[in-house]
Amino acid sequence: MAIAPLTGIRVLELGSFIAGPSAGRILADLGAEVLKVEPPEGDDLRNWSTPAPDGTSWWFKSHNRNKRFLCFDLHRERDRKIVREIALRCDVVLENFRPGRMAEWGLGADELRRERPDLIYVSISGFGQDGPYAKRAGFGNIAEAMGGLRYITGDPQGPPMRIGISLGDELAALYAALGVLAALIARDRDGKGDRIDVSLIESCFSLMEGILPEYKALGKIRERDGNRIAITAPNNVYPTADGKWFAIGANAPSVFRRFCALIGRPELADDPRFHNNQARTAHIEELDEIVAEWTKRRDAAEISLLLAEAGVPAGPVYSIAEICADPHFRARGAISEIQDSDGNTVATYGVVPKFAEHPTRLERAAGRLGEETEKVLQELGIDVESFA
Repeated sequence: MAIAPLTGIRVLELGSFIAGPSAGRILADLGAEVLKVEPPEGDDLRNWSTPAPDGTSWWFKSHNRNKRFLCFDLHRERDRKIVREIALRCDVVLENFRPGRMAEWGLGADELRRERPDLIYVSISGFGQDGPYAKRAGFGNIAEAMGGLRYITGDPQGPPMRIGISLGDELAALYAALGVLAALIARDRDGKGDRIDVSLIESCFSLMEGILPEYKALGKIRERDGNRIAITAPNNVYPTADGKWFAIGANAPSVFRRFCALIGRPELADDPRFHNNQARTAHIEELDEIVAEWTKRRDAAEISLLLAEAGVPAGPVYSIAEICADPHFRARGAISEIQDSDGNTVATYGVVPKFAEHPTRLERAAGRLGEETEKVLQELGIDVESFA
């Protein structure tokens, strides 16, 4: 029988909010047994956003799916000793406290890895474990700002803009999960664990594409361009007759020629203003006006059909309601449903990526605070009475 890729890997998650728990979710989706430790008051994300009938947020239920829930107060020495014993029985420890806090509690990487050299220890923090800013508090919004993402997001005449989700946290979570996978492969080769340091600010900065080399080579500072991609055209969102917005990326040479033919303007493909990408970006406003004039006379559904038939990359700007109504998302399993401990149905996102031979899992939504503490301790053979 096929099993999930990380079956047999045990992860101790010591974190809250978004980045650490998101990394834990990714590992759990891939089959790892993730033991999530929460304080007596619970992860703060339980109280963020819209609550389910039991008072826990729908976001938390989806965000922390597939995990097992333990409750310990790390401010108590007895609980720290128990958590330490759990950590030493795990393959991975994942934490997103401020640098130094885990060491103060006797749960730091150096201490645990002295006793368990093959342990993989992952720390997610705002600025990393060293450097001048290491001790600063840092959330995803700060990382997005200082990492350069917000500077280039928004209209040219407006202020820097937020993406709309906690992008910095989710990027760090992806890098943390990637680091764990690489460390597991390395451990199979040499038997050694590792210490993985993930910085939110560096996670954001790593996505800056050509902005860094262009600045270092030419002194060029890329500014905000709204929805345009200033280095290629046409590539923007355009208004439709039914009040929607449509994204079109007709910037490749052959695609642009097909697009021009479709809109009844084949001569534009050879027009000196638009005959190659450099010319098109130099006349980007003129070109966007031409495209918008065509889209404004048609409904989004007609535009979608015409561009799909012409082989032009395009798609409507969807709200969550439109995503849920689109058959492609359902067919791909991108929208799924799972049950929580009380039998409530929770909508959740499908697992990315998909595996042909090692299926991933969507088993359950986040459970109640500490619901499996005693069961997990029994399974791990930890006698809590010895820590009295």
